[in-house]
Amino acid sequence: MQKNNLTVINHPLVKAKITQMRDRNTTTKMFGELVDEISGLMCYEITRDLETEEIEIETPITKTKGYKIKGNDMAIIPILRAGLGMVEGIHQLIPTAKIGHIGIYRDHETLLPVEYLCKLPSDLASRDVILVDPMLATGGSSVKAIEILKKNGAKKIRLASLVGCPEGVKAVHDAYPEVPIYLAALDERLDENGYIVPGLGDAGDRLYGTK
Repeated sequence: MQKNNLTVINHPLVKAKITQMRDRNTTTKMFGELVDEISGLMCYEITRDLETEEIEIETPITKTKGYKIKGNDMAIIPILRAGLGMVEGIHQLIPTAKIGHIGIYRDHETLLPVEYLCKLPSDLASRDVILVDPMLATGGSSVKAIEILKKNGAKKIRLASLVGCPEGVKAVHDAYPEVPIYLAALDERLDENGYIVPGLGDAGDRLYGTK
């Protein structure tokens, strides 16, 4: 499903794996493997509109024309810590992509997102950026991360999350309507504690076995 710069990946494998992730009985090991697998499946849709250019190569039989991705390699930027779980599934398919990191936490008093770490490729302006975070809940961390990326020169940004909700999508597109969002599932709403319903709990805790 694609609407208003939002793509929800309606693929049978993705839907089945997301269901496994939601199950409270799924182990930490299995949860991590599912994040990895779904991220890889999502990568095909996330990169569908990348530009290509024609090149000439030589097969064992003859010369022929083929294609390569136009411009510089991509960059994959996870929002710490849960975003780390999505990196490998995408990086396996785009092994030349550079990887940066953005650390954000929520201030308990102001409830606003605060940056605590930023390590990004120096040539970000010439790269297509995939920003990854498993949960798009309030949208605060994603909006902050996009702001940081733009301040560091990023021009083409895609946001990829496993599970999102209308409130998070609206927050991102209110701030940055030009940024396409890719989700494996669009859930109903946020609850009073800021958790996505039905959701899958805290993705970071389930990835790393913490409470």
